[in-house]
Amino acid sequence: MALNLEQKKEVVAELSEVASSALSLVAAKYDGLTVAQLTALRAKARKDGVYLRVVKNTLVRRAVQGTSYECISDALKGPLLYAFSKEDPGAAGRLVKDFAKTNDKLVPKIVAVGGKLYGANELDRLASLPTREQALSMLLGCLVQPATMLVRVLSEPAASLARAVRAVGEQKQAA
Repeated sequence: MALNLEQKKEVVAELSEVASSALSLVAAKYDGLTVAQLTALRAKARKDGVYLRVVKNTLVRRAVQGTSYECISDALKGPLLYAFSKEDPGAAGRLVKDFAKTNDKLVPKIVAVGGKLYGANELDRLASLPTREQALSMLLGCLVQPATMLVRVLSEPAASLARAVRAVGEQKQAA
């Protein structure tokens, strides 16, 4: 369905707002996907906190001007589906990667993070980024490790002494 000028302005404004706050972008070819498959993809995207939209490339070029995703403007060719991660940088990558495993018609073309354009081969790296909870638990593990090591080092002499006393006691009992 063709959009009039006002509708196009609304789409550009909405996309611009999303792009200005998004953490990453994945664009993929979707030729050959059925309506049911696209509906399932959209439902999963909503659940994962990913903004998913099919928009004309000219409107996307206008929407990303002045944002960190301006770098994708020259790479927009053909019909593309745009997935913006709003909360977790790897969410869009995981969404497209997981969906592409079961649907070979969804082909990733563009990956953009932090104002840099990457090829589709970087999708795996983006998808493997930890979620916020995973990153916090990894940080907590790094913060706790030095204290744990200090406790081990400080308790080792006492433990060694206890083992030596016990060994001497067992030796005297045996004799």
